[in-house]
Amino acid sequence: MTTTPSPKAPPLRSGPALGRVLLAEYRLLLRSVCTRGRLVAIAMLAGLSVLTAVAVALSNPFDPLSEGVGFVNGNIATLIPVAVLVFGAAVLGDLIDDGSLVYLWLRPVPSWVHVLAGWAATVTIVVPLVLVPVVGATAVIDSSPALVGAAVVGGLVAVAGYAGLFVMLGVRFRRALPWGLVYILIWEGFVASAGKTATKLAVRSYVRSILGSMTDTHLKLGEFSLGVGIVVPLLIAVLALLYASRRLARSDVA
Repeated sequence: MTTTPSPKAPPLRSGPALGRVLLAEYRLLLRSVCTRGRLVAIAMLAGLSVLTAVAVALSNPFDPLSEGVGFVNGNIATLIPVAVLVFGAAVLGDLIDDGSLVYLWLRPVPSWVHVLAGWAATVTIVVPLVLVPVVGATAVIDSSPALVGAAVVGGLVAVAGYAGLFVMLGVRFRRALPWGLVYILIWEGFVASAGKTATKLAVRSYVRSILGSMTDTHLKLGEFSLGVGIVVPLLIAVLALLYASRRLARSDVA
């Protein structure tokens, strides 16, 4: 038997009250999405990335900066977006799929609170689990401030941008993981290199622009300025979260 939930109470408007609810939902979503399987799988991938960096460093590369740029670029293309997808698509998507989001939806808060809490939880997980090891491994290959700084800035922008995008996918699509993989592997991996319009719709191209600008190297698809490379992925995240909030507000989550 299906039970129809009661109508939502009028949304809270008080700033302190919304802040407390946002913090409580952030903690709840953080715990719910941190399953052992996800953490172990992504941690193993991050560990493999670190071992790769150690192997590169032990090989005494002729140009450590170039090798380091290639290492960061590879992680931007694969490990970071996949890790964000695994957690970002699930943080609200799992609750929607199993019907338990109704218990959050009934709270008298705007829908953006749920979405922002999901985005913050995703970023909180991926930064220490993936980005910190990648930055540390980058320093093993080449510890120059330019490269390490590019890894930090590019990595943070990538995590923030992809998190907004994949949280939105989790709200928009049931079983969002395959859709996210299509975006990462097919759109960004192949279609984005086909023309300038497709390149502008790939987060990877902007993050590569950050890496190229800060290390004074040329990377394929990295054709934008440093400012554009930073701003556009963050803008994509904001627009994706706004759309997710609007979608969630109009959805029947019962």
